[in-house]
Amino acid sequence: MDEAGWARFAKHWEELAPDPYAAETGTRRLRRYGHFSLSRAGDIVARPNGVFVQPKESNPLYVEVDRHFEPLTAAFEAEPALASLIRMLGQVAACLEDAAEWNVKVHPFRVMAEADGEGQPTPEGRHRDGVTLVTSLLIDRVNATGGESRVYGLDGTEMMTTTLSRPGTLLLGDDRATLHGVSPIRPLDAARPAYRDVLVTTLAPR
Repeated sequence: MDEAGWARFAKHWEELAPDPYAAETGTRRLRRYGHFSLSRAGDIVARPNGVFVQPKESNPLYVEVDRHFEPLTAAFEAEPALASLIRMLGQVAACLEDAAEWNVKVHPFRVMAEADGEGQPTPEGRHRDGVTLVTSLLIDRVNATGGESRVYGLDGTEMMTTTLSRPGTLLLGDDRATLHGVSPIRPLDAARPAYRDVLVTTLAPR
């Protein structure tokens, strides 16, 4: 993707909506939600968003909680970059599990922090999403320190720590065999707010 294409893609993070569920824990987070199916042949079909529910024994903060989020805008849903990403991730997921069709869920996030507090990318702590493949694509970081991505074995042993600091960096995880979490962010310059933009995409067999 060229610079102009990336700038167009990243601009969608200026149109996210407040996450009322994260706000209950004191976290300022914006997001939207998209739901698609991906065939083995690479065909992508938009699906109704409906309610977002994570399965039992996955996310400890929201186990089997019905959550409703604003959908992706029509322009975001139609982004060629999004379609290319979904197809590429489908090829990765096919290396982990055989599926005729994938259930793809797309979550653009912006986590914010002010001088007097921190922003929690994962207020639920280390967790699984109850899928096959979980991915995080860094879109941007502004005035932020922290935000370390950590991957753990199912027994809690830390396997990897990395900071997604360069836009376009992609972290992939086998969600069946690992837990993951992200440390809080804080402003580098206390006079200005900080934020961290990511796109979380998950794939599970339909």
